[in-house]
Amino acid sequence: MSGKRINVPAIAIAAALLFFPATLLPQVYHIQISGTIDLGLPPYIERVIEEAETANASAIVLEINTFGGRVDAATQIKDLLLNTNLQTIAFINKRAISAGALITLSCRKIGMVAGSSIGAATVVDQSGEKASEKAISYFRAEMGATAERNGRNRLIAEGMVDEDVEVEGLSPKGKLITLTAEDAIKWKMADYIVPGLNALLDSLGLADEKVVYTEITWAEEVVRFLTGPIVSSMLISLGLLGLFFEIKSPGWGLPGTLGLICLALFFGSHYIINLASAIEIVLFVVGVGLLLVEIFVIPGFGLAGVGGIACIIAGIYLSLVGALEHVTWQDLGAAAYRLGLALLVTILGAFALARFGPRTSIWRKISLPDEQKRDEGYVAAKNYRSYLGKTGIALTPLRPAGTGQFGEERLDVVTEGEFIEQNRPIKIVRVEGYRLVVREIK
Repeated sequence: MSGKRINVPAIAIAAALLFFPATLLPQVYHIQISGTIDLGLPPYIERVIEEAETANASAIVLEINTFGGRVDAATQIKDLLLNTNLQTIAFINKRAISAGALITLSCRKIGMVAGSSIGAATVVDQSGEKASEKAISYFRAEMGATAERNGRNRLIAEGMVDEDVEVEGLSPKGKLITLTAEDAIKWKMADYIVPGLNALLDSLGLADEKVVYTEITWAEEVVRFLTGPIVSSMLISLGLLGLFFEIKSPGWGLPGTLGLICLALFFGSHYIINLASAIEIVLFVVGVGLLLVEIFVIPGFGLAGVGGIACIIAGIYLSLVGALEHVTWQDLGAAAYRLGLALLVTILGAFALARFGPRTSIWRKISLPDEQKRDEGYVAAKNYRSYLGKTGIALTPLRPAGTGQFGEERLDVVTEGEFIEQNRPIKIVRVEGYRLVVREIK
């Protein structure tokens, strides 16, 4: 009896494709790195690496086109790339400058398009000036060690950071190293010159792999937005401004709530990107607790209030500094500069609101524009005019509100704006309805 032979391997392959999900097939995960490298980028790359490892991907390819950014962010990404067992590929599409060069050298394979470049990785401060020798020495060691680990020329990598490094035949002393694609191939700092990503994958034997293009999630995008230097500084200023107005007014209201929301967004976003640790969060919580004690338990503004503000400011400062194991004096100075600028904006904002706020249309909508005077027929339930001119002592610190003792009576009083310490002699100089305005007797 004759018949057709059954192709068992073909049936097995068909069954595998039918019953196994596509995610178990070979895949290459794609990460786009463009624009400024900031501290919102490492959490995204960490998530993609974890997804690729779970999917048992063949490789991760980073398409790089950046002038650089934060060194600490690039260092975090470098550690993530070196710690994974997956094959890592850098595809330089135009340029990998400064922090981008460190990320590129962290990958096991490097491809470049014709006309692209890598290098110029010297460290600069916030003003764009060359950083301290300590900062340059640290980044030079990072670049050299990373290149050496992946079998590349350590000296050339260090020469991208420090112009004092001389590489014979390539770069004289006094000039930073930046390599074109052709130079990078010649000096074995890259492996391929290719016209595009597909050609690079083909050169690595990955042409048949499915490319999974990843994107930053909305939550990661929000974190990147909140941790940007401008937005984070605004959150600090608005948070402190809200707390300032809350302390100056009785009870708890909208300014304090908005202030806490701004500071919570600041600390929360910095905690996610590993700039703020549990210590900074504890300082923030303790500071808020002390302020609540000052507002609701202890009249006026004293030790608890000062301590609360000090704890919050210390937490903000440490969050701006970041990881202490690699901190430099420049990092401390930069953090102090940003915090000082935020405090200055807070002070100017408080002054502007106090001076010009009452004249605005919004202020008039939420406050009474006219004073109800006694000689116009307005009379309070109790005639407080009889207290005018009475003297007594401040039972509590008047900052500016508090309690005063006048003979046998305790009265709620407020100063004209100045602070008066406890037990100081005071005099009622003005009566505005229920409001008794006092002045210190000197």
